Amino acid sequence: MSAEATVEGLARELSSYLDTTRINQVRRAYYYAEQAHEGQMRKSGDRYITHPLAVAHILADLRLDHQSLMAAMLHDVIEDTGIPKDALAEQFGDDVAELVDGVSKLTQIEFRSRAEAQAENFQKMTLAMARDIRVILVKLADRLHNMRTLHFIPKEESRLRIARETMEIYAPLARRVGLYQVASELEDLAFHHVNPAARDSIIEKLEELLSENADDLERIRFAIKQVI
Repeated sequence: MSAEATVEGLARELSSYLDTTRINQVRRAYYYAEQAHEGQMRKSGDRYITHPLAVAHILADLRLDHQSLMAAMLHDVIEDTGIPKDALAEQFGDDVAELVDGVSKLTQIEFRSRAEAQAENFQKMTLAMARDIRVILVKLADRLHNMRTLHFIPKEESRLRIARETMEIYAPLARRVGLYQVASELEDLAFHHVNPAARDSIIEKLEELLSENADDLERIRFAIKQVI
């Protein structure tokens, strides 16, 4: 992890909009998850805890509340460590436990639905079953970090499946809930794996157009500044 990719780096970021009590609750969820995932590793070779921490950083950029950040830290605990929902409720309260359980259920529905559900139906189903929109937001942040690290998955078939699923389901879902920047990044990351040659060609053409029209763009920027 980089110097800022730590729970203390996250705490400094959160101090811009959360009070000390809530930041300490997020910190406590981190240490609980760190212990729960002890010994588990990511495909990248990093400790597993780097993933929920990265998800929490994404949500902090969106300035989400402390319970969402706690759920981000704990979102794989039920699924991957066998710790039950009741234990999380006892430690962190019913609201956080419900968020974590909701994310786990979305993951299970995703697995069952891959072969049978169209993307649009899947989106409707996830939105309908998520009683708290924060479940969707945590899941989208989870997918975004997984896409950022997709290149560490060795099997091309798995990478393509995840990328297509992201393009067909998660990017449109992000747009539906108003996370347009997240949607754009998901699309770009997915396109990189689904059709890298086409993506590179488009980027090259865009760079050519920007270069050819640099003077015009500068004049437009100047004119806008004059009006503003």
